[in-house]
Amino acid sequence: MSAKSEIIQVKLKVLPEKPGVYQFFNADGIIIYVGKAKNLKKRVSSYFNKNQENGKTRLLVKKIIDIKYLVVDTELDALLLENNLIKKYQPKYNIQLKDDKTYPWICIKKEPYPRVFTTRRLIKDGSKYFGPYPSVKVVNTLLSLIRDLYPLRTCALDLSANKIEEGKHKVCLEYHIGNCKGGCEGKESAHEYNQYIKDIEHIVKGNLGAVIRSLKEIMNEHAANLKFEEAQLIKSKIEIIEKYKAKSTVVSPTIHAVDVITVLDDEKSAYVNYLVINNGSIIHGYTAQVNKKLEESVADIISFVLPEMRARFKSQSKEVLISEPIDLELKGIHFFTPQRGDKKALIDLSERNTKFYKLEKRKQEKLKNPERHTERILEQIRIDFRLKDKPVHIECFDNSNLQGTNAVSACVVFKNGKPSKKDYRHFNIKTVEGPDDFASMEEAVYRRYKRMLDEGDSLPQLIVIDGGKGQLSSSLVALERLGLRGKIAIVGIAKRLEEIFFPGDSLPIYIDKRSESLKVVQHLRNEAHRFGITHHRNKRSKEFVQSELTEIVGIGPKTQENLMLSYKTISKIKAASLDSLTSVVGSAKAKIVYSYFSTQKES
Repeated sequence: MSAKSEIIQVKLKVLPEKPGVYQFFNADGIIIYVGKAKNLKKRVSSYFNKNQENGKTRLLVKKIIDIKYLVVDTELDALLLENNLIKKYQPKYNIQLKDDKTYPWICIKKEPYPRVFTTRRLIKDGSKYFGPYPSVKVVNTLLSLIRDLYPLRTCALDLSANKIEEGKHKVCLEYHIGNCKGGCEGKESAHEYNQYIKDIEHIVKGNLGAVIRSLKEIMNEHAANLKFEEAQLIKSKIEIIEKYKAKSTVVSPTIHAVDVITVLDDEKSAYVNYLVINNGSIIHGYTAQVNKKLEESVADIISFVLPEMRARFKSQSKEVLISEPIDLELKGIHFFTPQRGDKKALIDLSERNTKFYKLEKRKQEKLKNPERHTERILEQIRIDFRLKDKPVHIECFDNSNLQGTNAVSACVVFKNGKPSKKDYRHFNIKTVEGPDDFASMEEAVYRRYKRMLDEGDSLPQLIVIDGGKGQLSSSLVALERLGLRGKIAIVGIAKRLEEIFFPGDSLPIYIDKRSESLKVVQHLRNEAHRFGITHHRNKRSKEFVQSELTEIVGIGPKTQENLMLSYKTISKIKAASLDSLTSVVGSAKAKIVYSYFSTQKES
């Protein structure tokens, strides 16, 4: 496999299964194709995982050197972003829109008694524009719903107050058939009409709660007055509104020229996403990794990256959106942290892409260099758990019992951050009577490390106890008895809030939920629980089986063993015929077993 193919295959393995837009680059770093996808991983992989019948597609695939993507919320967002990027870059292998058609919008015109209509042209005259929408059909359906709900005017008359007072206009057919309330003759006040417009804005923005509540009141009023046809009509409108979902984070006509930058950093690296918004559309999207040298803050990273990005993409925006306020001043730039609305949606979009890029890099590192990936995780655990050495060898204990019976303890072992199942051990608790979780933990820990010391085995760098302060204290007693206290690091993890307890600290610490070190410890804890429960179930099952067969007078241990080897379960022994039992244990024993279970069935 060529170096190019290896790079592409690694990128394909780490693509997210999310909606988004992908970009193919050639050897000169030029975008040669832009596409949209409901599932980025499946769609992009399809170019490389099968023989393409189309000659142009085969040629495109041969020229692909690099793949980049932007994750969005929905297929609609992907469709709109694809349209923007194709117009911006005009890639060689994309169909070009010669008439430069854009997607339709809904316009609420800035005028007395505002008209509501569809348009493809955005005019900066103070009017409000909502959309864009993927097709005219969607817009017409929505406008039809709005006109069914509200009696809006459709004429282009000047309905300023003085014109109405002077009687310049007369009502038309739309008034006489009930589609309009005659604002042109002052038969409807501007205030009443503007209430319709407020509701319509809520609908096209997707803020439907208030509108639905209002319609439900009308529906209930009709139903109370036995006007069931009118109530059903309103109900059908409510159902249409509830199914309708407006709003795209990809394009917004209220945002004219801004940049967006978000940073996600860890100890050694920072991941930066940068978006350029112009005339309400994303025209550039770029994500990069920055290797940190010192303890650089987010402000330091932005001050380093932002000027370079702006120069590269020739951005002249005076406003830059950021996720958190920072202490930074750059000449000619105003930093703003939005809390809601379209700008906040752009911040959220940028942060999602930063997170996906970080995950992609981590997965690539794991595929290309597993040892380096492991070293980084172990180093993170060492830092988070205040260890002297990297925890190459970690062990975790968990107890299991059923109403105080069959108490067992499990010990699982991780080496180099991965399960080492051949080293797993379980302990049947021998010295403890009743449900004493603390004493059971002390016995298991003592027996485990007593044997390791006796046999000269290497001890772990970290012990994890599944439980809070009580279980941790009991484990410390066991280590004290062996002279190991202070020689092995030990912590407790409580299930409820993932609290980490350290010896001698009365209060727990909380590790970042996204931390890889916490994920490893959670994996340890879950594996110990699984291993312990499995052993516990097997033990209970074995005891139950033995008790069933030992109840049969005249059947000894050897016969019991032969029956279980042949039939595996008690239920199969119960269902066996006399002839079948005779072939396994002989005629005399078979009659005893068959008679015993037959009597059970009858009773």
